[in-house]
Amino acid sequence: MGISIGLVGLGSFGSSFADLFMAHPLTGRVALCDREADRVAAFANKESWKRSGKFKPSDAYATLDDICKADLDALVIITQHWLHAPQCVQAMEAGKHVYCAVPLLSVPDADEILDWCDRAVRTTERTGRHFMYGETTFYRPEAMYCRRRAAEGAFGRFVYSEGEYFHAFDLPTSDLRKVWAHRMGSTIGKEFLARRADYGRRGIRGGPMHYPTHSTGGPISVTGAHAVKVSCRGFGPASRDEYFAVTQDAFSNETALFTMSDGSTMRICEYREIGFRGRETFRIYGTEGSFEDNVWHDKKSATELSVPEMRDKLPAEVEAAFRAARPEHDVYGGHGGSHAYLVHEFVDAIAHDRRPACDVYQGVRYMAAGAVAHKSALRDGEILDVPDWGDGR
Repeated sequence: MGISIGLVGLGSFGSSFADLFMAHPLTGRVALCDREADRVAAFANKESWKRSGKFKPSDAYATLDDICKADLDALVIITQHWLHAPQCVQAMEAGKHVYCAVPLLSVPDADEILDWCDRAVRTTERTGRHFMYGETTFYRPEAMYCRRRAAEGAFGRFVYSEGEYFHAFDLPTSDLRKVWAHRMGSTIGKEFLARRADYGRRGIRGGPMHYPTHSTGGPISVTGAHAVKVSCRGFGPASRDEYFAVTQDAFSNETALFTMSDGSTMRICEYREIGFRGRETFRIYGTEGSFEDNVWHDKKSATELSVPEMRDKLPAEVEAAFRAARPEHDVYGGHGGSHAYLVHEFVDAIAHDRRPACDVYQGVRYMAAGAVAHKSALRDGEILDVPDWGDGR
């Protein structure tokens, strides 16, 4: 029969996953949910969805409240970033396993982010539902390769790691001004603008470290260590561009230095104002081996690695199903080819009643590091403690 999954949020990002969830061999039923009816119709009317037998018109929903009442095993939450944590908690309270798109929550108030980290962990533990954090960096080829080498002990002791997400607000290939306008132009976005104004009245201003998971996710997932202390410095905005006026962030760039639980050091950069074509990457250095720029280094040699060499293998039947569902696309999908792995991991975990590899404890470690880093930047680099919720084991 297969498991039943509801897809909540079918915007530009959520829609890129829908065909993969529908095609996975372990899904037997797929429901759709979005407040914009045309987004649901776009998939409901596709011939491939009609032929699949996995979707029925009665499984189209307009609200989270409605789909939470349905007899589904799990919900995939890919809505706007200020909604993720509350919606995941609601879904788990309704008895559903959840997939949470990143970030867990991004709002101007760092303490609010930390509070929702705590709620997500406590709800997961209390309800016994599985929670997967959909961090794309976790399934980039580089991260998969480094986790394999770490499991072998090839790094030795970790010494230093760094992650960075350079995404200029005016990057031609992904202009954040257009992204912001698109988000705020939706029904949900307009509701958020009123809420955001309240943060401004209270003098609360966020920053790029409130969406840190593309930079923190690589090092933390590989080393298995978590942040203990942080000092962070903020920069800008130097530009008078309207983007910074509407986002109301305190800084355009933030650079953080962390002490990690294994004694190593981690540097994280989240930059939105930089003359650079964009980069999302990480580097990791150990006493015996190191990884940077797709090259494995040890004390004797350097080995350049190809993407296929670094990737884990998808099960053959899953890869074949994904290719058939999206023949015009790369089977692995976007964000470094992570999409196919994210879908497979969640479906397989729910079908076999196991904890997903990137679970709630991983997710809050990625988020808490950034939230406290921003608090440090607001205090001119004061060293602050980073909370941790353990690993649930």
